[in-house]
Amino acid sequence: MKKLLLVVVLLTVFVSGCGSDADVASKNLSKAADQFEVSRRIVFYNGITGDYILVLEGLCSLGNNDLPGELSVTCKTGPTSYKKHFLGLSDNVTYFAEQIEQVKADIYHYRVIFRPEAIVPDIDLEMSGSE
Repeated sequence: MKKLLLVVVLLTVFVSGCGSDADVASKNLSKAADQFEVSRRIVFYNGITGDYILVLEGLCSLGNNDLPGELSVTCKTGPTSYKKHFLGLSDNVTYFAEQIEQVKADIYHYRVIFRPEAIVPDIDLEMSGSE
């Protein structure tokens, strides 16, 4: 555990020296959005007709590992409640995401988010009585 923490700290120090202030602020804002700390308005529209198809607004995170032509959006709707939306993109349907409110982004520090549950999984143990 100590070795893992040391690796994370060293990697953070190494990476923090790279990139411009704008790069650091952008990455920190993206991390904040993935932690549901950034209010966004995400609009899907038809580029041919100019019509809005769907508008999602709230503490939303855009999918990070979506396939080409797909977009997933996960929104926090309560302290422990979330909704996930899957949308298809095409040559005439696209989207834009607008950050609604200002969020402070420290350009001097990277954010590292350590989640113990990602390392030690939550295991459901079912025991059957053999008596």
